Amino acid sequence: MSEPPPWLRRLVVLGMGYTGTRFVQRLRALGVDCVGTTRTPDPSDASRRRFDGGTPIDADLLAALANADAVLGSMPPEANGDPALPMLADALASNDRLRWLGYLSSTGVYADRQGGIVDALSIADGSDDAARSRLRAEAHWQALAHRRGIACGVFRLAGLYGPGRNALRQLADGEARHVVKPGLVFNRIHVEDACDALIASLWHTRTPDAIYLLADGVPAPPQDVLAFAAGLSGLPLPPAEPYDAARASPARRRFYGASKRIDPRQTQEALHWRPRHADYRQGLDALWQAGEGRGVSSV
Repeated sequence: MSEPPPWLRRLVVLGMGYTGTRFVQRLRALGVDCVGTTRTPDPSDASRRRFDGGTPIDADLLAALANADAVLGSMPPEANGDPALPMLADALASNDRLRWLGYLSSTGVYADRQGGIVDALSIADGSDDAARSRLRAEAHWQALAHRRGIACGVFRLAGLYGPGRNALRQLADGEARHVVKPGLVFNRIHVEDACDALIASLWHTRTPDAIYLLADGVPAPPQDVLAFAAGLSGLPLPPAEPYDAARASPARRRFYGASKRIDPRQTQEALHWRPRHADYRQGLDALWQAGEGRGVSSV
């Protein structure tokens, strides 16, 4: 589905980051009244309320939550889970209109599979702090949906890319690193495909504990993606460097420490959704055609 269901008139996004902002843009273009929260408010957009889990709760935000038909959570988790829900639960509990909840999570909740397959039936067995925080946040959203008896989709995203965040831009900006770790593979998902899946969930999610894997169907090593981007742009590849765990940051160790192949077929069937960019080649080619990495912004 490319349009929202007729019952959706008001949406609140808690955390208008890379995906949340584009989701709101898509729905606003289709006539949905959207309000979002951000750590850095935009003076030109009064619908972007400041909220980072540590600031006083805005009365307008509470009013928006009390009248929302759908709420998407996209704030980074803290050690105890989602930082927003404990403070906003009362407003959500009093909302009789609420029909759908969503939470943007990560395939990082799965431990390293050494190149093995993860599908919708796989156990989320990530044991590092980031994975545990994600899983606690997922559980918070599902628990709220169970209490309310409404639909909730947890969206575990693979490596996210799109305008402004991709190998073409990294090469053009001189920020690309050609790090090689033998055996490392993972999937990706174009941000517009992720938004398509979110819209599809508004139609098709019926249970409070739906889990969706948002990924393309072609896991690949990061150096292959960088090489393809270099071939499109004509820019040189940076010198290859071996992965050095001892010198890597915790975030980089997580990134390079988990090799897995995501099988998204169950998600595609459940949501009646197919990514428009079936693999990183199609996604990067579309971005290149839009001017990405050529001094033309496609954001």
